Amino acid sequence: MSEQAPCTDPHTDPDVDPRTAPDVAARTDSASRRRCAVVGLGARARLFTEALAGPYADRIDLVGFCDVNAHRMAVHNGWLTADHPGREPVPAYAAEDFDLMLRRERVDLVVVCSVDRTHDDYIVRALDAGCDVVTEKPMTTDADRARRVLAARQRSGREVRVAFNYRYNPVHSAVRELIAAGEIGEVGSVHFEWLLDLRHGADYFRRWHRDKADSGGLMVHKSTHHFDLVNWWLGTEPETVFAQGGLFFYGDEAGGRRGLARPYTRAHGSPAAQGDPFAVHLADSPVLSALYLDAEGEDGYHRDQNVFGPGVSIEDDMAVLVRYASGASLTYHLTAYAPWEGYRVAFNGSEGRLELLVEESTWSRPEARDDAGAEAHTGVRAEGASAVLHGAEVDDEAGRTELLLRRHWERPREVKVPTGEGGHGGGDVRMLQDLFGPQRTTPDPLGRAADAHDGAKSLVTGLAANESFVTGAPVRVRDLLDV
Repeated sequence: MSEQAPCTDPHTDPDVDPRTAPDVAARTDSASRRRCAVVGLGARARLFTEALAGPYADRIDLVGFCDVNAHRMAVHNGWLTADHPGREPVPAYAAEDFDLMLRRERVDLVVVCSVDRTHDDYIVRALDAGCDVVTEKPMTTDADRARRVLAARQRSGREVRVAFNYRYNPVHSAVRELIAAGEIGEVGSVHFEWLLDLRHGADYFRRWHRDKADSGGLMVHKSTHHFDLVNWWLGTEPETVFAQGGLFFYGDEAGGRRGLARPYTRAHGSPAAQGDPFAVHLADSPVLSALYLDAEGEDGYHRDQNVFGPGVSIEDDMAVLVRYASGASLTYHLTAYAPWEGYRVAFNGSEGRLELLVEESTWSRPEARDDAGAEAHTGVRAEGASAVLHGAEVDDEAGRTELLLRRHWERPREVKVPTGEGGHGGGDVRMLQDLFGPQRTTPDPLGRAADAHDGAKSLVTGLAANESFVTGAPVRVRDLLDV
C-alpha cells in the first residue's frame, strides 16, 4: 500500500510503517490517553521507549522508568530528551519502588523488558495493581512462574500481551495464510532448523543469558519465538516433547579442548581479548558503553564475558521432537555456532509442501579493519545497540528470503512477499502498531496478537525440552503445565 494513498492513516493501518507518522499528531482527550511505564532499561527497551515517545506519543504518555540500575535509566532519558527537544525526562524509580511508581504515576500499562527470570514478578504485580501488560518474550522461565501469571491474569481481568514480533513479519504472515487456505492440505509434519551465527550465537554466551537460572536457556529465551510460530501457523498446541541437547562449542571445557579459549574473564581491559574473534569490545560502541560499561559501578554486570570461560549453564546445540494436538509432528534444531545465520522451515501436507528459507547473513565477518585497511584481529566491533549485526544490517553479508509452494503434481511456485523494513523483517514496526496504535475496528484475520495463554503455550515446549535433556525421556506437556 502506498504511503501516499489518501485513505491510508499510518496510525490505524497495521501494515503501514508508523515511523513515517509525525512524532505527535493531534492530541486526543487526556481522559482517553494511556499512562505507560517501562521496567528493565537495557538495549531492547529502546524499541519501546522510542515508539512511545515518538509515533505513539499522541496516544500514550510515557510516565515511568524502573530498573535496578539508575545509570541506564539516565541514559535512556538522555536519548529521549535529545531526540525530542522540549521533552521532560521520564521519572525514574529503583526496582524496589516498582509498586510506588505504579501508584504515584497512575500507570495503566506496563512494558516489561527486564531479565527473563524477573518477568513474572513485574507482570503479576502490575496486573494486581489494575494495569495491562506488554512483556518481552519469553513470558517467563518456568512452569510455576507461568502459573502465577495465568492466575493473576484470570483474577485481575487485565490484559497481557507477549511481544512475539516474528508473527508480524510479512513472510511469516504469508505462511499462515497459505496453510490456513489449505494450499498444502492437512499438515502432517514440520521440519524447522534455526542457525545462529558466530556473532549472534556467541552473544548469548557473553551476557546474563549464559546462566539458565536467568534465561531458561536458549530453548526458552530464543526458541520460544519459534515454538510460538509453529503453534500459530498450525493453530494447535504441543502434547509431547522429546529432546537432546548439550554444550558442544562454547564454555571452558569445549573451548580449551579445541584451543579456542583465551585467559580472560571479560574482554574490557584484557590484552588477551584483543586477538580473540569471539570477544566484544564495549568501548567501541557509544550505545553499549553508555548502557553497560559505564553502568557497571552500580550493579557489577559485565556484558562482555568470555564465551569460553566458566559459568556457562545453557546448551548451544539442541534437537527437539514435538507431537501436537492436531496430530502433526515437529522436528526442530537450534545451532548457536553456525557460519551463517537464518532458518529453514518446511511443512509437509496432504496436498503438497511449503518451504521457507531465510538467510539473515550468509557468513560471519571475523575481524574489523584498522584505519590503514589492514586486518585488525580485534574481535567484534559493535557500533549500535547490539553487540552483533544480523539481517539487513550486515550489508554484503545479507542473504535472501525464498518461499516455495510445491503442490502435488504441479511445478514449484515461488510466493513473492514484499520485504519488510525495520527490525525482524518489518515485524517490530507492525507489532508496535498493533500494541500501541488504535484498537482495530475489525478482527485481525491472522490473529497475530499473542496473549498470556499463547506465551505459556510457546514456553512449555522449551520447558519440556529442558526436562527431556536431563531425563532422556519424552515429556507430556500437561505434566508440566496444563495450557
